[in-house]
Amino acid sequence: MSRRNFENWISAFMEYASFSEAPKHMHFWTAVSTLAGALRRQVWIDMAYFKWFPNFYVILVAPPGIVSKSTTASIGMSLLKQVPDIKFGPDVVTWQALVTTFAESTISFQYPQGEFHAQSAITIESSEFGNLLNPQDKEMVDLLVSLWDGKQGAFEKKTKGAGTDIVENPWINLIACTTPAWIAGNFPEYMIGGGFTSRCLFVYADKKAKLVAYPSDLVPTDMVETARKLIQDLGHISTLTGPYVLTPEAKTWGNKWYEAHYESKHITLDDERFGGYLARKQTHIHKLAMILAAAESSHLQITAEHLALANQMVTDLEPDMQFVFSKIGKTEDAVYTERLIWYITKREGCPYAEAYRFVHAYFPKMQDFEAVVTGAVKSGYLILKPKGNEMWVYPAR
Repeated sequence: MSRRNFENWISAFMEYASFSEAPKHMHFWTAVSTLAGALRRQVWIDMAYFKWFPNFYVILVAPPGIVSKSTTASIGMSLLKQVPDIKFGPDVVTWQALVTTFAESTISFQYPQGEFHAQSAITIESSEFGNLLNPQDKEMVDLLVSLWDGKQGAFEKKTKGAGTDIVENPWINLIACTTPAWIAGNFPEYMIGGGFTSRCLFVYADKKAKLVAYPSDLVPTDMVETARKLIQDLGHISTLTGPYVLTPEAKTWGNKWYEAHYESKHITLDDERFGGYLARKQTHIHKLAMILAAAESSHLQITAEHLALANQMVTDLEPDMQFVFSKIGKTEDAVYTERLIWYITKREGCPYAEAYRFVHAYFPKMQDFEAVVTGAVKSGYLILKPKGNEMWVYPAR
């Protein structure tokens, strides 16, 4: 295919997915994960001492039943599954499952002409992150860290009674779905911002973009044809091979960004908690720049505009990172206090007795509840005002 159907694959995909309830930024990052799965390890940015490959660990995070996270991810993954030679990984990550899947996915590509390279590239789609990975499995987490970094060479795993399994140039691209509660219950404080989580991009939403009771009533009649064209373009993108080159303007932009990044204070993020992420932000941006370039052209060239947009899209995720990890390290009292403040804020105020009933199961003693309300008032989250014959609790404005 000499020409693509769409000028920009991401824009076309977001239009294709726009009839669902999920926010636009979730569709954007689903598109990114889909394109990454098509590109695999066949393109890269060469940094002499290492290479950046366009794989991502995208984690869609939302409270249960809010934005149909798994449905959102599957819109992109269902297209990718119809592209030849694209391999998908296991639903549960174990050494045995990974080795088997890598072995079955090994193929070769040419770059330059006549020179063949092996790759064992898989994309993993997980509707429940907790079913996919146990964060306490340090050996597996360390492997995912190493694979994200795209280290060149063979991956070896010694197994009892089965010798050593060797996989050529393994590569993993991941999109998974979870809730803030699962993260709080499974990721200890010391893991946040470093190691594995600093290599993840957490895409958070706490409300629907719109209400769509019956999506089938909204989608256009040419939906099937649009999907066919998106798949066809993905197939073309999956044939790209070789190194991406930054234009001189892109290098200038990147140098200025790098200096500013390390000389600035990051107000929205706690450096102690998110220092690992901040150290890898440059990598996130350049990985995304490759995706943005591939979305609109087969020329392996990254412009300053690609880097600027990549920086914007990654940076836009940062304010919500506080929500994603907000419950980690907090006592149950603090968690239920937050729930109380949320309840009162959502209702724009309620009677004191109603607020007590909302958390009565956790604060059965009135004096404990009164202490919580007093603390919230003194810290500026709530205010107390009489209304008629009752005392009401209001969110502080």
